[in-house]
Amino acid sequence: MTPHPEQPTAARAGLYDRSTLHDYADVAAAAGVRSVRTHVEELRDATGRPIRRAAATAVIRNPWIGTGTEHDLADATERVAPLLAKLLTDRLLARLGGASEVIAFGKAAIVGIDGEIEHAGALIHTPYFGNLVREALGGTSILCFADGRATPGALLRVPMWHKTAAATRDYYQTLEVPLGDAPHAGEIAVVAAASTGPRPFARIGDRATDRPITSEILKEIAL
Repeated sequence: MTPHPEQPTAARAGLYDRSTLHDYADVAAAAGVRSVRTHVEELRDATGRPIRRAAATAVIRNPWIGTGTEHDLADATERVAPLLAKLLTDRLLARLGGASEVIAFGKAAIVGIDGEIEHAGALIHTPYFGNLVREALGGTSILCFADGRATPGALLRVPMWHKTAAATRDYYQTLEVPLGDAPHAGEIAVVAAASTGPRPFARIGDRATDRPITSEILKEIAL
């Protein structure tokens, strides 16, 4: 029987109420994890208040290497994506102080050159990853994302926006995440990112304060 998207493989494996911060050998084996790393930075806003931003990255063996473009990706997605969601959100919550501190979030996946970009998408663009990340971080918005293909040493820019009000412009931001020696040709790097605040000096207004803008404004511009 296929598990419900809200409580898939991770729950059946006893991970629903268990931390993976220190004991995750079984998760690593099941998901083909080579490494897990967490990148954290702290900024200051105009008042001096700290804004902490973090990204947790899991580098895994691509479970679809050697398959063709007609291959069904569902089985491995349902098996691996929930484990990655749990592994990554545990680290974000620990570094940022819990879900109540998280205000913005995002996700990304980068596939090595022997894989398809669709392999990256299969791990982050379904409920088996997105629903679990959203629930763990206390959000309701769709997660904004980046996906693509890269060789080891890439610098990935992960977009984020407000976790419950995606159209809140002050929270549009990106976090630069170094991937180090990943992804190898047969790997995928999967990232979950979060922030405790907006851009440090956000001041470009918002939809609530914008005047209506159409192409008619071009008539007002004198060059």
